[in-house]
Amino acid sequence: MNAEEAKTILLLYRPNSADAGDPQIAEALALANRDPGLARWFADHCAWQETLRAKFRQINAPAGLKEQIISERSAQERNIFRRQNVMFVAAVAVAALVVLAPLWFQHRGQEAAGLANWRNRMAGVALRGYGMDLATNSPLAVRAYLAQRQAPADYVLPMPLEKAAVAGCAIQDWQGSKVSMICFRTGKPLPPGEQSDLWLFVMDRSQLKNAPPVGSRQFVQVSRLQMVTWTEGDKLYLLGTEADEQTLQRYL
Repeated sequence: MNAEEAKTILLLYRPNSADAGDPQIAEALALANRDPGLARWFADHCAWQETLRAKFRQINAPAGLKEQIISERSAQERNIFRRQNVMFVAAVAVAALVVLAPLWFQHRGQEAAGLANWRNRMAGVALRGYGMDLATNSPLAVRAYLAQRQAPADYVLPMPLEKAAVAGCAIQDWQGSKVSMICFRTGKPLPPGEQSDLWLFVMDRSQLKNAPPVGSRQFVQVSRLQMVTWTEGDKLYLLGTEADEQTLQRYL
């Protein structure tokens, strides 16, 4: 895990909670203890969380609301009910905000982190070295191999990528789901021991709630890789290589 991956995970952390018991958060916290830059970022994050909590604590339901409703004379009930109903709804809304707002922020953070975590993990696979499950220059053999092992095999490639030289494939795991990794060659000389320099990852779109909408492409730099994410049909795609965005565009 690197500092950027740790930041993505620590966005979900809330001070003085049970979050530290989560294995991924615990690993990120350990890295923050060793990395001064990450430690400063984490301290700012915790301070922001505490400020947000303090703001929520300042919102109080109207005092004595329940007693006021009960003590009203029955003759005045109808008129008072209209006014107090508004106050009661407001009090309930405030209470719900205090309880649910942190959960909402956490949920939004989890959704945003989902795609980033997946992207970072797949980039790490490409950069840290991997063994191809099948080495072949046959696109049909790659699809057949993936289909036999219930990994995504009915992917649709952009026309320029269809023309790229295939080197083989592998199957990666993401939270219990299979991710197809198709390896290509750009045609540039490869470093000794490396078999490919262009990687496509394909996963079922349903595995990430914040997948890019159809027709949208998200470009991002992850370590040394320029990567692009997009959705087509029921599949989520991630293509990466060590180049700039303009070079990556040639394969789309």
